[in-house]
Amino acid sequence: MSAIASLGDVRGKRVLVRSDLNVPLDYSGETPQITDDGRVRASVPTIKELAEAGARVIVCAHLGRPKGAPEDKFSLAPVVPRLAELLGRPVAFATDTVGASAQEAVAALEDGDVLLLENLRFNPGETAKAEEERTEFADALAGLADAYVSDGFGVVHRAQASVYDVAKRLPSAMGGLVRTEVDVLRRLTEAPERPYAVVLGGAKVADKLAVIDNLLGKADRLLVGGGMVYTFLAAQGHEVGTSLLDKDSIDACREYLDRAEQTGVDIVLPTDIVCGREFSADTEIVTVPADQIPADMMGLDIGPESARTYAEKLADARTVFWNGPMGAFEMAPFAAGTKAVATALAEATSKGALTVVGGGDSAAAVRQLGFKDDDFGHISTGGGASLEYLEGKELPGVAVFAED
Repeated sequence: MSAIASLGDVRGKRVLVRSDLNVPLDYSGETPQITDDGRVRASVPTIKELAEAGARVIVCAHLGRPKGAPEDKFSLAPVVPRLAELLGRPVAFATDTVGASAQEAVAALEDGDVLLLENLRFNPGETAKAEEERTEFADALAGLADAYVSDGFGVVHRAQASVYDVAKRLPSAMGGLVRTEVDVLRRLTEAPERPYAVVLGGAKVADKLAVIDNLLGKADRLLVGGGMVYTFLAAQGHEVGTSLLDKDSIDACREYLDRAEQTGVDIVLPTDIVCGREFSADTEIVTVPADQIPADMMGLDIGPESARTYAEKLADARTVFWNGPMGAFEMAPFAAGTKAVATALAEATSKGALTVVGGGDSAAAVRQLGFKDDDFGHISTGGGASLEYLEGKELPGVAVFAED
């Protein structure tokens, strides 16, 4: 059921839509420029649907991590032109969240109009941990509207004012984006088609420990890349040079390797590593066996032999979840591993597999490397929310719709 259908006739109603417009911005020019508009594009269908049905749409979102007060570099103003272009209609902008500018802009809305409020996190009540501290801000936000639609999947794992508290104060519905994201994640966790492969990369193994722990009982194969690799290699007793290393997680990685061997889960680690003397595209580069990383060098990508192996491990998969690049993909010398995984996922998609790119750096990587969104079954807009769902955690912004 669409957001509109569950809310009934929305013509003339003020509908507050919690979107995820937390896009990367390049500040090097005269005006900030969006470098990846994936989240803006993902937000458009629900906003457009409501506007075309005659709702007076009030979009709220955050950008970055301001400390509860306005900061120019975190303003949502640069998002307005792109949102308007994609919607094919003007978008008004309020220079505050619930203050005079927002109230005047809401009062001026007519049926089908769209308004974007300034960054929600400019108000400390948005991210306050205690419910009583969020109450005043949630009340003010809810006071702007007649109904609420939750469509920012990237924040549903946070019990924040605009995500959780407002939903309890207004007639509310899940937007199409959140509904789709949750449906895809359920397919990953409830009887996934096999073989089921999970690819985990990124910098810190600690961020993925709970996911690994939960997925060891569900996935058939776990392919490890990125900075996480070196903690696993250290757990096997190998030298990792100056590579990223989470010493506190070595024992956990060793335990996961032992458990995987006992349960028949295939944990795949690289057999060769592309190393550099420093974190730079211009550094001296060597490719070495994974157990022979020089003491004065750091691993920055999986090697070509490993890339081929990972592609082979994904070739027959019927379900794939990928979160985290295989290396420092932002620098051309260390992008090959990530590109190999993306290519393998695209090929699996063409064979009918469900392939899910789990947001964050993974989504940015596939776009930067020239892949199209429809090369994959689904590109999530929320890496953190996806991972917490796969950990087995309850997502407050989803659970609120099941509450009485």
